[in-house]
Amino acid sequence: MAAPLRVMLTEGQPAPPIALTDQNGESVDVATLRGKNVLVYFYPKADTPGCTQQACLLRDLRPELGDDTVVVGISPDKVPALARFHTKYGLNFDLLSDVEHTVAEAYGVWQEKKNYGKTYMGIVRSSFLVGADGVLQGVWYGVKPAATPTTAL
Repeated sequence: MAAPLRVMLTEGQPAPPIALTDQNGESVDVATLRGKNVLVYFYPKADTPGCTQQACLLRDLRPELGDDTVVVGISPDKVPALARFHTKYGLNFDLLSDVEHTVAEAYGVWQEKKNYGKTYMGIVRSSFLVGADGVLQGVWYGVKPAATPTTAL
């Protein structure tokens, strides 16, 4: 399996576009959120221990981010899995389905991974703060679940 060319984004670059389907099956285009900051975080799989910890910490932190910041989680999960995860933990932000991992590739988080000697392609847990002007204000590759909220502040 050949790994795709890896993109590494940096602060100050325009954020790649994000137009995906949310947990309710509705289309979401992050460009419509211009004028607000958007914390975009990529996670490997809904309802797994690390991803649950990360989502719940962001849910609890959401009020501290204020009305001018929107949180969006992205994974390769299908919409029904996102809907169950969203409801089960009472998440107060949208989860977007990137089954084809096109957005993950644009952000450089779809990478070759190794686990127990097995090599596969998957999401490298990462976060990006997109400024109100659509420019990346923060870029964090390979974050730990508990670190996502602290890097966002």
